[in-house]
Amino acid sequence: MITKAAPGEGPVLNIASLTGVGSPTVLRILLGAQLRRLRESKRITLEEAGNVIRASHSKVSRLESGRVGFKDRDIVDLFVHYGVTDQTEIRTLREIAARANSRGWWHDYSDILPTWFEEYISLEQAAIEIRGYEVQFVPGLLQTEEYARAVTLLSYSNPKEISRRVSLRMARQARLEDAEPVNLRMVLDEATLIRPIGGMSVMRTQLKHLIEMAQRPNVAIQILPFKAGGHSAAGGPFNVLHFAESDLSDIVYLEQLATAQYLEKPDLVRMYLTIMERLRVEAATPADSLSRLQSVLNDL
Repeated sequence: MITKAAPGEGPVLNIASLTGVGSPTVLRILLGAQLRRLRESKRITLEEAGNVIRASHSKVSRLESGRVGFKDRDIVDLFVHYGVTDQTEIRTLREIAARANSRGWWHDYSDILPTWFEEYISLEQAAIEIRGYEVQFVPGLLQTEEYARAVTLLSYSNPKEISRRVSLRMARQARLEDAEPVNLRMVLDEATLIRPIGGMSVMRTQLKHLIEMAQRPNVAIQILPFKAGGHSAAGGPFNVLHFAESDLSDIVYLEQLATAQYLEKPDLVRMYLTIMERLRVEAATPADSLSRLQSVLNDL
């Protein structure tokens, strides 16, 4: 097993850190990161690596960030070029890459799933904790089917497509009920409770659902009241995904109308984590937020 390079070259590869990883998404990211470290330790440019696999430097960059799957031929060519020649190691790496390419259940929705959001779902399924702020809608993981349909109707009109999109959203929520469910820590602007998405009946059901979800041990909901005034998250909603693997850093997800951003640079992630903590301080406590949810429900 290659775990260290020659003096001065720095660490290059640790197969052991990959063999115990279960999630294909996390495995792809970690394998890509090891590819990058190995390339950089050999002082090989992205352009040169691209030439090795008959692709552009941007393709190599996407491989190293875990944004795309691995072709078996590319894996073999890159590792050989980077100095990994032991056939047992190469065979193990090929097996790991094949696991990283495994299809998730969400691929069944590829007809309606844009690439930029498919990536988020795969990360959502792998995360052990999601912290976030929402200003307009109840977060997707906490929506009822009727509320999700009303939100979808704001952008789509084809009945079949609407049904598929709602079904996808409901399927994502299974992550909250897994044997090891994701911890969800959300701050909701008070506007999400007041805006009558789908009408009063839909909102009543949605508020009841939020009250039920807020009492689960793996879900924390805090309401940011209007009286809080301006706050540090004025730029819009965001999610921060945290993973069990120590080699995988937190990822910030920023969704836009037709695309999304994934922030991984440590300084940017730290900034959003700081904003998240400020929001949690400024928002009502989970207990007080539960009372606020019940109050809004009683007023409808």
